[in-house]
Amino acid sequence: MAIPRIYNPRELDEGIYTELGKEYFTYVKDVLRLRNGDELLLFDGAGHEYRAVIRGFDSSNVCLDIIAKETVKLPATHITLAQSLPKGGKMDLVVQKSTELGVSRIVPFISSRSVSRPEGDKAAGKAARWRKIAIEASRQCGRADVPEVGEILPFDRMLCMPDMDSLRIILWEAEPELGIREILTDEKHKSAGSFFIVIGPEGGFSWEEIEKARQFGFIPASLGKLILRTETAPLAILSILQYEKGVFGAPADSR
Repeated sequence: MAIPRIYNPRELDEGIYTELGKEYFTYVKDVLRLRNGDELLLFDGAGHEYRAVIRGFDSSNVCLDIIAKETVKLPATHITLAQSLPKGGKMDLVVQKSTELGVSRIVPFISSRSVSRPEGDKAAGKAARWRKIAIEASRQCGRADVPEVGEILPFDRMLCMPDMDSLRIILWEAEPELGIREILTDEKHKSAGSFFIVIGPEGGFSWEEIEKARQFGFIPASLGKLILRTETAPLAILSILQYEKGVFGAPADSR
């Protein structure tokens, strides 16, 4: 049986005593049915994992001894996914699967054809929900880090987000010439280690938005002849990038 993993957003040290918050008490004791002497694997979301042994339970806490600490080597490739808000609960799926596919940061935004346009407390609540989904997906897939999930931004503010050295790509189904393969195999882009990928809503981007994105250094690109759903496109491009950069298809100890 695999050792259960739990997110604990605090950097700890080997050989110390610590307690999990009361929110984990019922989960560890009654759901996982762990007892004194059983092991847990904690991860702090910043690249550290900790082997811990349960010392005991008090009225509301799980008492642990940290017996080992490991700093996990994180992927050198940094991928930001900027996703225009889709309808319904599709963003939950995008966050979950993008986390499993190794995205470093998720930037939700609203474009001219976005149907979903939450504001105020509702927008903040959605962002908080997506962060929880990212944490759970990281726990499940074995990541030692958790991708950053930002607040919902307007299109123009999203365009200002990339770092100076990021390769900026905006997927556009109407791009007549340039495909993602041509961009990634271009000699001037082969050494890129940071990517900022923009995905549009169900209705796609307007021509004006594509032109504005060009002004900010984005390269419009097509994924091919097939038109993918807005929740499918990010999974396709992330898989392509991770394969091209050597994350997928390599032995785990060589990454």
